[in-house]
Amino acid sequence: MSLLTLFAVTGAPSGNATTGPGILVTRDSSVRSDSGAYVSAVRQVAPHVLDLDVYSPAMGGEEPVRVILPSAWSPYSRRTFPTLYLLQGASDDYTSWTRETDVETLAARADVIVVMPEGGRAGFYTNWWNHGRPGGPKWETFHTAELVQIMERGYRANTRRAVIGLSEGGLGALDYTARHRGEYVFAGSFSGVVDLDDRALRAGIAATCLREGVNPDLLWGDYVHNRGVWESHNPAHLVSAFRGVKVYLSAAAGLPGPLDANSPLEAGMLEAPTYLPTGRLADAMRRAGIDVTAHLYLSGTHTWPYWQRELHLAWPSVLHALRVAR
Repeated sequence: MSLLTLFAVTGAPSGNATTGPGILVTRDSSVRSDSGAYVSAVRQVAPHVLDLDVYSPAMGGEEPVRVILPSAWSPYSRRTFPTLYLLQGASDDYTSWTRETDVETLAARADVIVVMPEGGRAGFYTNWWNHGRPGGPKWETFHTAELVQIMERGYRANTRRAVIGLSEGGLGALDYTARHRGEYVFAGSFSGVVDLDDRALRAGIAATCLREGVNPDLLWGDYVHNRGVWESHNPAHLVSAFRGVKVYLSAAAGLPGPLDANSPLEAGMLEAPTYLPTGRLADAMRRAGIDVTAHLYLSGTHTWPYWQRELHLAWPSVLHALRVAR
């Protein structure tokens, strides 16, 4: 019995994707990427929500991925669906979007597959440079090649893709879109790391890496001596690559805002460095003729209530880019 059939006939547990580890559905490994990545286990954590364990050669082991399937999805149909990839922020995990937002509710009303892969607590959505030596982790390969192929070969995803990330994930969303031209029709960055030339953002990257026990030089090397590597991963240097893509950017200056009743004091300090670089990138995109929407606020902090708000504001544009009826 195939993985898809097993899921179709397995009873769905009640509740939402934040309730427990889920019911083991299958260990089917018949769907594989070109590199040999495969799904080693599937757990159903809510109606239409699966947690996959994906064995990834690019990562040298298993990584979890959460998937929301459309209500119209069926293993017995030839119908395929566009895909929205949601990328986490630093020091978090693949469950964050379903834990902190109502993306399940939004997805239930749309014929879209939503994929939320693990991105590491300080992975930065890149194949680590590692001082020029081979090895991993190779987050970019895992997300943009292995996982995409698995979703299309085993879960009825089609080739129309959107990607949104927050904070560190904003860098991933923009990088993946620019570095894989023509593969994403929508790119969104909420409070993202949008310019690696910005000193404050680079300091934030270094601080995040050190907090998580990672040598920041492993990502792209030394900022001066490996300048070309940095520029090849810097959205601000890749503006022309966004032609034909709908881009959505948001950031705030960090002043307390209407959604900050319970926000920690440092949330404003974390948000503030994203404000000016996001504005500069939006201006550069407009000059280059890119279709960009930018929401820049004086008030607002680096917290989930604001990212939940932006998800709702961006959602109609996501569906339009994916050609999904609202």
